[in-house]
Amino acid sequence: MGASDTTGKINNTTSEARNNLDRAFSLIICTAQRPLSLQKLLKSIEKQSILPPQILIIDGSENEATEKILFNFSLEGLEYYKVDKKNKGLTRQRNFGVGKLKKETKIVFFLDDDTILSTFYFEEVLKTYRSYPDAVGVGGYITNEVEWKKVSEEYVVKKGEFQYDSWVRREGSRFVLRRKCGLAPDVPPGMMPDFSHGYSIGFLPPSGKVYEIEMMMGGIASYKKELFDKISFSSYFEGYGLYEDADFSLRASKIGKLYVNTAAKVEHHHAPEGRPDMVKYGKMVVTNGWYVWRIKNPNPSIKASWKWIFTNCLLMGIRVKNEVIDGEKGALKDAMGRLSALMNLIFQRPEKPKT
Repeated sequence: MGASDTTGKINNTTSEARNNLDRAFSLIICTAQRPLSLQKLLKSIEKQSILPPQILIIDGSENEATEKILFNFSLEGLEYYKVDKKNKGLTRQRNFGVGKLKKETKIVFFLDDDTILSTFYFEEVLKTYRSYPDAVGVGGYITNEVEWKKVSEEYVVKKGEFQYDSWVRREGSRFVLRRKCGLAPDVPPGMMPDFSHGYSIGFLPPSGKVYEIEMMMGGIASYKKELFDKISFSSYFEGYGLYEDADFSLRASKIGKLYVNTAAKVEHHHAPEGRPDMVKYGKMVVTNGWYVWRIKNPNPSIKASWKWIFTNCLLMGIRVKNEVIDGEKGALKDAMGRLSALMNLIFQRPEKPKT
């Protein structure tokens, strides 16, 4: 599979444009019950080649542990807000943070509290905005979750491998099975097929290039501030907010272009704190997945609808196998949650998303 026509290296720009953006970006970090993870993130921010003039910590914790660790940092522009119950939850905290941005802010960065940045993260993302003026959003690239290898154009892809832009990685057993069943994604990574269930941006290679996308990972995202005059993070997503990032980025992609810069490198260390139980998680996978699918495809064809249902059933079966055969704890509860949500969708669907 080849690279899309929208890939490219970043061009040089004027020092005036560089300075304007370097002084006009802010960072929002939403957190809850993860003081140690936040501490690691802030240490990586201290080492950045360019520092955000404003860093907003929006805390939904039930204790004071997060606030206490901030005394160890002397970052300029660091602001801390402990939110009340009505503003708790990822999307609500993000909207709260947007309301606290400086007037001169042009670019808003969002980072999950369990990420760690490479030294040039902010600099690389800002380069992307200068080189792609049509961008309303730019995402970073996670480096520690997938192993890739560079190959020649003549390389023959083996079974279970995924090739993109002269790079190869393992495709994963669920995608291999989906391919056998005629349910493989038919669009590039970061894009959503008509029946949803596409390749995430984790299927874009570490090429150092910029790729156009329409779904961005919320924990390593940035957007132009002017975008928030038109849309905000949806109140539909409560608490953990699974797929809230897909919802927002799909709506943003209808307003302007979204890109991911694979040179803006981040490590993601999945913190267990604050995650829902597996039954609830399984329900969110299906229900929130349906909601986001209808953002992209509000009136799906019969074929797309059946492919969405069959893909969910297949993935549910894989989760049963994960526990019964592979011994993965919690996978069966995940499958139970998915089955419950699929049954509920027959009788009661979420309110149709407004696009």
